[in-house]
Amino acid sequence: MITGRRTATGAALVGALALTLLNAPAAQAQDTGITVSDIVINKGKPIVVGTTKPVEPSLTFKISLPSGYSTSDPSRYDAHPFIYRGSLAHAADTGDNYIGPGGYTCYELSDRKAECEGSLYIDPHPSQEHVDSNSDATTWKTAVALRLFRASGSLVAEEYETRSLTVRLKRAAKVTVNASPEPVAKGKKITVTGKLTRADWATKKYGGYGGRSVSLQFRETGTSSFVTVKKVTTSSTGALKTTVTASKDGTWRWSYGGNDTTGATTSGGDHVDVR
Repeated sequence: MITGRRTATGAALVGALALTLLNAPAAQAQDTGITVSDIVINKGKPIVVGTTKPVEPSLTFKISLPSGYSTSDPSRYDAHPFIYRGSLAHAADTGDNYIGPGGYTCYELSDRKAECEGSLYIDPHPSQEHVDSNSDATTWKTAVALRLFRASGSLVAEEYETRSLTVRLKRAAKVTVNASPEPVAKGKKITVTGKLTRADWATKKYGGYGGRSVSLQFRETGTSSFVTVKKVTTSSTGALKTTVTASKDGTWRWSYGGNDTTGATTSGGDHVDVR
């Protein structure tokens, strides 16, 4: 639980963040004396992004200020993590391949130390260019932006420091299910179909995901757990189809475990009454 007085709330940084924070003149690149530590993004888990909805993975970190600065005066400093891929210099100069916080709040722990919490902001909309290529489904690096200001508001120093922390971005996947006939006589065959698709960040649509192993799972009526019955490989278009023998009432579903570039997904359930 975070304790201490709230000292500042980071402004919403959608779109304009790269322009306002990442265009420092080279002459300003000098040691600020600010320390950012204990960075945790999305609780250490991969970040999965679709084609339309913004994603706001959690972000926590701590800051420590140099002598002469106080956490009670947030107008005198700015410090926050961001993620990037490729060259840090390119991300800092252009805002390309850069994802920053959507907002964060810092809580004063002492005069020069604070603990902060908030989120990154990833919008797949084409106007944002956060994830505009499927090559963005990869490992992103972490850095911090650090700035000190005079009481007048002019910039004293600005720098960007890399961190060893990495974050994996993945394309969201979806899978559908249909089991028929419904109802079915005991001992007869049930055909279970479906389709596995995943987000295409270039087209902003979902396309069939072929050649993937997907688990067919079953939960008997009256029980709480699904069990894997068999694995089926998707066709070139992402289609799934298999048959099973009807023996008990229950619910069928497909489950895909994901991979390095694609998130896991599980369909809804389709109940079949066996008579």
